[in-house]
Amino acid sequence: MRRRSIKKDPGWSYIEVNGHVHRFQAGGHKHAKEIHSKLEDIMAGAREQGYMPGTEWVLRNIQEEKEEASGCHSEKLALAFGLIQTTPGTTIKIVKKLTICGDCHSLMKYASKISQREIVLRDTRFHYFKDGTCSCRDYW
Repeated sequence: MRRRSIKKDPGWSYIEVNGHVHRFQAGGHKHAKEIHSKLEDIMAGAREQGYMPGTEWVLRNIQEEKEEASGCHSEKLALAFGLIQTTPGTTIKIVKKLTICGDCHSLMKYASKISQREIVLRDTRFHYFKDGTCSCRDYW
């Protein structure tokens, strides 16, 4: 792709909180420190429940880099932001520009169980995460 000067469109995710739409791109946001801290908490809790980062979804060569890169997907950042900015029990609604990867899908299931929240994620279809399961039954 580089030789042909072809660039991949970045993945974006959107979440509406308190009437404002927030856009996330892999890697950055103005609340980055707080979001990454919350995401680390989510991932630690998910690991305690059996979650293993699915690094096969990341196109990198070094394992540690893969885990770090998959941790910065826009939908994970939007999830962490939503959990920080909304009250317990509020449904988290995320819109994703591209199809969710398997690792993010898996983490959303764990996050719904740990946070006791419903998470609705729309990519090419709707995913309803509740109590550790998804409405797509892991087929998407």
